[in-house]
Amino acid sequence: MKLISIQKNRWLLCCLFFVLSCKQSEKKFEKANSAALVELTAKIDSFKLSIQNGDIITRTGNDFTSENLRMMNMRDKTYSHCGIAFKENDTIFVYHAIGGDFNPNQALKKETFETFVTPNENRGFGIYRLHQSEKEINQLKWLCNQFYQIKLPFDMDFDLKTDDKMYCAEFVGKSLELASDHNLKINRSKIQAFEFIGVDDIMLHNDCHKITSLVFK
Repeated sequence: MKLISIQKNRWLLCCLFFVLSCKQSEKKFEKANSAALVELTAKIDSFKLSIQNGDIITRTGNDFTSENLRMMNMRDKTYSHCGIAFKENDTIFVYHAIGGDFNPNQALKKETFETFVTPNENRGFGIYRLHQSEKEINQLKWLCNQFYQIKLPFDMDFDLKTDDKMYCAEFVGKSLELASDHNLKINRSKIQAFEFIGVDDIMLHNDCHKITSLVFK
């Protein structure tokens, strides 16, 4: 009986040691994750300083739908989504068209830059800039605000022939063309008879150049 009692106590001590070790490891993991998040947030904040009105913000979503959308790009499959950035006071907002579970009411969204590129839902982002006059940038801002006010619906059919509904790259591409009085032409990609605007059709435009990008690790 004494031997059984000793073995039982040893077993309890081992269990206690295991639990304490797990808690210590968990705390170290949480601390490391917290430090990494602070560092990443600081990087995002520093990259945000380079954004100007009318810049195109691209992102790589980490979900299955984003992976499929990324594959639609014909030349550069880095990014799955895009929007247009504007500063309002000290805040940078991104206007973008998105549907599905991400946006149940399907209306054009206006989100802060930090929300748009959050590491919780993305693998990274890019900042791109087109050569635009001040008049074109002001017109672009007016258009984005108008589309936002009327709650422009997301186009689940991805149909370029309609303008009453738009998907992400369609919204960005057509807004840029309208703001330039159609002097700017965004390329249309094709998969057989299906014509569409991909994120890469915008970022690889001859008048567009990359400002910076960040990949989350």
